[in-house]
Amino acid sequence: MLEEETQKSLDSIPTSKVKRAAKIIGTSAKVGGNYIKYFAKKSINSSLTKDSLHEENAKDIYKSLSEMKGSALKVAQMMSMDNSALPKAYQDKFSMAQYNAPPLSYPLILKTFQQFFGKKPLDIFEEFSKSAVHAASIGQVHRARIGLQSFAVKIQYPGVADAISSDLKLVKPLASQLLNMKASEMKIYMDEVESKLLEETDYELELRRAVEITSASSEIRNVRFPKYYPEFSNKRILTMDWMEGAMFPEFLKSNPSQEVRNKIGQAMWDFFLFQMTVLNRVHADPHPGNFIVNSENELCVLDFGCVKEIPTEFSQPYFQLLRPEVFQNEEQLIELYEKLGFFKPNDTPKQKEFLQEMMQQMISLLGKPFQSASFDFGDDAYFAKIYAMGENLSKDKELRKMNNARGSEHSIYIMRTFFGLYSLLNQLKANVQLNYPLF
Repeated sequence: MLEEETQKSLDSIPTSKVKRAAKIIGTSAKVGGNYIKYFAKKSINSSLTKDSLHEENAKDIYKSLSEMKGSALKVAQMMSMDNSALPKAYQDKFSMAQYNAPPLSYPLILKTFQQFFGKKPLDIFEEFSKSAVHAASIGQVHRARIGLQSFAVKIQYPGVADAISSDLKLVKPLASQLLNMKASEMKIYMDEVESKLLEETDYELELRRAVEITSASSEIRNVRFPKYYPEFSNKRILTMDWMEGAMFPEFLKSNPSQEVRNKIGQAMWDFFLFQMTVLNRVHADPHPGNFIVNSENELCVLDFGCVKEIPTEFSQPYFQLLRPEVFQNEEQLIELYEKLGFFKPNDTPKQKEFLQEMMQQMISLLGKPFQSASFDFGDDAYFAKIYAMGENLSKDKELRKMNNARGSEHSIYIMRTFFGLYSLLNQLKANVQLNYPLF
C-alpha cells in the first residue's frame, strides 16, 4: 500500500507550522502505538525480534516525512547514508529519499514558475515534461528542450526554505529517539545541518558554486559535469544540461567489469580528494542519486546544493590525523585532538584516556585507505568492521555517560562525505590509487 502511495504525485505539501507539527505528532503517536503492539506480541512470543517493529516504524516515519518534503525528508536521507546509525529497515526506506521521493503534481510546478519567472514552463522551453523525472527531498527534476538541446530543470518544493528552522525543531525529538542521543547533545549537529539546509534551498548560490567547482575540476580524468544556465535559473529553479546515462544504482545492476568499476571509482576518489585537499570545499552529498555513468563509462556529477567550505584551521589538523607518521606519535595526536575539540575542559584523566583509545581505534580503521598506495573498497570484511565498531560505540556505557557531541562542527559534513564516498566505492567494489598527498 505504501509503495503505491509513494508513486502518486502529491497535490499539496503541509506548509503551515501547525499542519507540519500535527504531521510529526501524529507520526510519533503511530510509532508509540507500534511499540505497544510489539510488546503485546512479545509477551506472548518471547522469541519475537524487533525486525517487524522497525519495518512498521520505518514505513510510518518515511510516509510522513515524504509528505512534508524539505528538511524533514532530508534528515531521513542523511541518516540512511550511515549504515551504523540505524537498523536496516530504516536505511532501506529512508534511502528512497535520495532520488525516489513522491513527486509534486504539475499544477504546483506551474505555480512555482509563475511566481519566480512570471511565465509558464512552455513560455520558456519548447518542451517540458509534466511528470518529474526524479524527485528527492528538496526538489524534483523535469526534462525540457529547446531545439536539439535538452535540459534538466530542478524545481524546489513550495515552502521548503521557510519551514527549515521549525521543521528541525519538530524532527529533533524523533531523530534523537532513532539515534539514541539526548536532544540537548544534538544542538551542535542541528545548527550545522540547519545552516547547510538553508544554503541548499538557495539555487542561486548552488549555481555559483557549481560553476566554480566544475570549472576548477574540469581536468580530472573521467569526470563530467553539466553546463548551468543562469538565464533559465533563479532562487527556486535551477537549469542545467540533461546528462544522458544510467543513474548510479542502475549502472551497478548492469554488472560492469572490474576494469570499469575501478575507472569509475578512481574518478570518484580523485574528484572528492581534489576538492578537499586543493579547493578546501567539497560536494558534501555523495549519495547514489547525485551520480550518473554515461556511455563512455565516465562519472557525471550532479547537484551542488550541499557544498561544505573547509576552513584551514580545521582541515590541517584533521587531515594530519590520517598521516601514518603522525598516527604513531602519541604526543602529536593528543595535540591534534585538543585542536579539533575532541576533549572537553571537564573531562577527567580517565575519560581522556578512554577517548584517546577510542579515537585511535576509529582513525586506525577509518583512515586505513590512506595508509597505502592503493585500497580495495570491495573488501566487505573491512566495512563489516566499521559497522561493528559503530554498533559497539553506540552501546558503550562509558561513552553514553559523556556528551556525545564532540569535535568541531565542521567534522559533521566531512565525516558524512567520507562515509558516503566509502559506501559508494564499496558498492562499486572498486580498487583505487590514493594519488593525493595529505597536509
